[in-house]
Amino acid sequence: MNSIYDYRQRLKFFFVLVAVLIAIASVVVSDLLIKDFAQEERQKIEVWAEATRVMTSENPSLNMSFVLKIIMGNTSIPVVLCDEAGYVIENRNIDVPEKDVDEFWQEKVKELRAKNPPIEIDLGDGTYHYVYYDDSLILKSLVIYPYAQLTIVFIFIVIAFLALANLKRAEQNKVWVGLSKETAHQLGTPISSLIAWVEYFKTKDIDPSLLTEMEKDVKRLETIAERFSKIGSNPELLPIDINESLRQALAYMGSRISSKVKIVPHYTEEPLFTSMNESLFAWVVENLLKNAVDAMEGQGEVDFYIEDRGKRIRIEISDTGKGIHKSKFKTVFTPGYTTKERGWGLGLSLVKRIVESYHKGKIYVKSSELGKGTVFCLELRKYKK
Repeated sequence: MNSIYDYRQRLKFFFVLVAVLIAIASVVVSDLLIKDFAQEERQKIEVWAEATRVMTSENPSLNMSFVLKIIMGNTSIPVVLCDEAGYVIENRNIDVPEKDVDEFWQEKVKELRAKNPPIEIDLGDGTYHYVYYDDSLILKSLVIYPYAQLTIVFIFIVIAFLALANLKRAEQNKVWVGLSKETAHQLGTPISSLIAWVEYFKTKDIDPSLLTEMEKDVKRLETIAERFSKIGSNPELLPIDINESLRQALAYMGSRISSKVKIVPHYTEEPLFTSMNESLFAWVVENLLKNAVDAMEGQGEVDFYIEDRGKRIRIEISDTGKGIHKSKFKTVFTPGYTTKERGWGLGLSLVKRIVESYHKGKIYVKSSELGKGTVFCLELRKYKK
C-alpha cells in the first residue's frame, strides 16, 4: 500500500515539474521573441531618425517624397523629436492634452528617456537632435501575453483539479458508504444467529463465565455493525461529557492492548460537553490508540490530554513511538497509506472522516519527532446549551 501511494505521489510531482518546465520554457521563448521585436522597432526608429535628419538637409537630389513616406509610415511607435535644450520639435502617435502642454512634454520626455536609450541625430553643423520613443502597443501586448496566457492556463488547471478532486471525493464517499452499509448488512444475520445460540446455551449446563464472555463478544459485534451502519448517514449527536466518554473508551481498550503499554488520561476538573455520537467517538479513540500502540511496537506510554479551548475542546494524544516524518503529517490520513506490512491503511482515514465529516471537528498531527513519538490533536465543538 505504501509503495503504491509513494508512486502516486512521485507521479504527481513529475507532472507538476513538467508543467513548471513548460511554463518556464514558454516565458523564455516569449522573452527572446520580445527582445527581437524590440530590436526591430529600434531599427525602425533609427531609420525614422535618419529620415528626419535628411529632411533638414538642403540636398536637392534626394527623393523627399520617399523620405516623407518613411516619416509618415510610422503609425504605431510613439516617438518625440527634441533639440538640445529638450524642446519638442515633432512627435508622432502620442495623444497631447489641450492644457498644461509644456508640463506634459517634460514628464513625457523624462518617461521615454527612462524606457529606451535616445537616438542622437548629428545635423552636421555642431548641433544635435534627439529621438525618444516608447514601445508600440503590439510590443507591450506581447510582453503581457505569455503571463496572461500562463495565468489563464493555471486557473483552468486549478479548476479542473478541484473538479476532479471533488469527483474523486464523491466516488470515495460512495465506496465508503456502500462498503459500510454492506458490511453492516452482512454482519446482521450471523449476529442474530449468535444471539440465538447464546440464549440457547443459557438453557444448558454450561459455565456461566463462558456465556458472559460470549455475550460480550456478541455485543461487540453488534457495536461494530452499528458503527458501520452509521457511515454514510447522519448519526445522532447528543450532548455528552467528553471526560466520561473517553474514560469508557479507554476502559474498554485497556484490557485489549499490550500490558506493557501505559495509558495515562488527563481529565478536566469540570465536565466538558460536546455534541457527539458516542459509538463513533469510541471508534475514533480505539483507532488512535491502536495506531499509537503499533507505533510503539507494544511498549511505551500514551497520554490523553483534554483541554477547554473556549468554543472548542481539544484532545491531544501523545505516544512514545517511532514518530512520523514531517512530510507525512497529512499523508497519514490518506486512504491506503500504511507503514505496516499488514493492514489496509484505513484506520486514520476513518478517524478523519468521523471527526471532520460527522462531528465538524478537526484532527491533525500536531508534532512528531523520529524515534521519540507523535502528538495527534483532535478538536471538537463545545456544546452550546
